[in-house]
Amino acid sequence: MNGQEAVDAFRVSPEGSISAILMDIRMPVMNGLEAASVIRKMARKDATEVPIIALTANAYDEDRQKSLNAGMNEHLTKPLDPALLYSVLEKFICRQTE
Repeated sequence: MNGQEAVDAFRVSPEGSISAILMDIRMPVMNGLEAASVIRKMARKDATEVPIIALTANAYDEDRQKSLNAGMNEHLTKPLDPALLYSVLEKFICRQTE
């Protein structure tokens, strides 16, 4: 999937149907930073609420800040620790249901 496809998939999804978005940063057509920013600007309530989690090899502090500036909630680096991913997903998804 490329970044534009991720944006399009979110756009056509029923509002509130997506619990979280796992977003790679390096994708063709539109990178993950651009895609997250476009999603956050959509005119639908869940666009500002859906957790967007970066999954990337970009591990520098400036990379993390770029993700947060683009509207992502979290920045996880590869190789990915599955327990950390599950913990982050639980944190954000459980927050939505409370």
